[in-house]
Amino acid sequence: MKVLIIWRLLTVGGVNAGWRNRAIYFKQHGIETEFLYTTDHGGLHIMEDVAPVYLTKDEEEIIKIIRKNQYDAIIVVDTGKAYKWIRKAKFQGPVIVEARTPELVKLTPHLKSFKGITPESIIVPSHYQQRMVSILTNDIPVHVIYNGVDTSFFRALSRDEIDFTSEPHLPQQKKVIAYIGRLDKRKNWPMFLEIAKRMKTERDDVEFWVIGGAQSVQREEFQTEWIREGLTDIVKWFPVIPYQQMPHMYSKIRESGGCTLATTKSESFGNTFIESMVCGVPVVASRMMPVTELVREGETGLLYRGQNVDDAIKQLHFLLNDRDLYEKMSAFAIKYAQEMFSIQSVAEQYIALLQKLVPLNAAGDCEVDPNDQAGFLS
Repeated sequence: MKVLIIWRLLTVGGVNAGWRNRAIYFKQHGIETEFLYTTDHGGLHIMEDVAPVYLTKDEEEIIKIIRKNQYDAIIVVDTGKAYKWIRKAKFQGPVIVEARTPELVKLTPHLKSFKGITPESIIVPSHYQQRMVSILTNDIPVHVIYNGVDTSFFRALSRDEIDFTSEPHLPQQKKVIAYIGRLDKRKNWPMFLEIAKRMKTERDDVEFWVIGGAQSVQREEFQTEWIREGLTDIVKWFPVIPYQQMPHMYSKIRESGGCTLATTKSESFGNTFIESMVCGVPVVASRMMPVTELVREGETGLLYRGQNVDDAIKQLHFLLNDRDLYEKMSAFAIKYAQEMFSIQSVAEQYIALLQKLVPLNAAGDCEVDPNDQAGFLS
């Protein structure tokens, strides 16, 4: 089987991290995955060693790619324009939609019209997202399939395995609290800086890391506020951490006795939660859906009320001050994430759905022009 994933954003975020894991697992089970993106946001290094990647906004080029490669199925991730390309390529195979955007106003354009295409199924990464999609459509089957984590890659590294020579460097005698992801309104970095500012006056044994944000829309606003508030001593910013270094980054946090802190206002899933837990790092986040689907409160992390800074700080103190609790949470988080979110478990659900939707010997279900030529990046 050969499938094409179409998404407009080549980012370093959770959607591509999740698809990286799936593509590796799919390949082991005879499914070839290729990716088509229209805009590069620095995510090529995540995918380039995994699968062919096409990067183009040219409609004619995109149509050639679809025609030339004889895909058995096409999966469209929050890209409303893709349905027109698929129709013009005269693709006859099944089209599956992934609805990942957690904000209704931003999700609507990608689901309000399929431009003559009839999707076989909509896949969402959480029951929360399933409710969002049900508001916009009710005549297409919706399946909940969690994102998976490659537990052979993301794992609790022993101290001897951790690369301490690469950034971020582990501080001495300090617990690390890490914010991981984009710097934008939804991820709510101002709340993270406010927590750091407050905790700076309350304890001297913490250091805050901001991981990512090199190409985020609010990176300049973040940098200005970070400097203006005088937080450069306690908040360290690492705009680019290679994906291959992420397990080492999580393991350094665990070694310090720290945690990850999510200040996000909304999510459709949250890959950093499961990556953190499977590496033995407890999560502190808002008590909201779908966080409550992923983090077991009091067992793999602690949850605070809404966007309440006081309560978030209270939970951080509680976790960081109780070493026995921390060790129990770390151990249980590893076990829980391996059982619930291992790629072996969740990707099997995806494979079963593909095998149900794709007819046997269906390759080439589109009109092919022998003169079509389309190259890929990796």
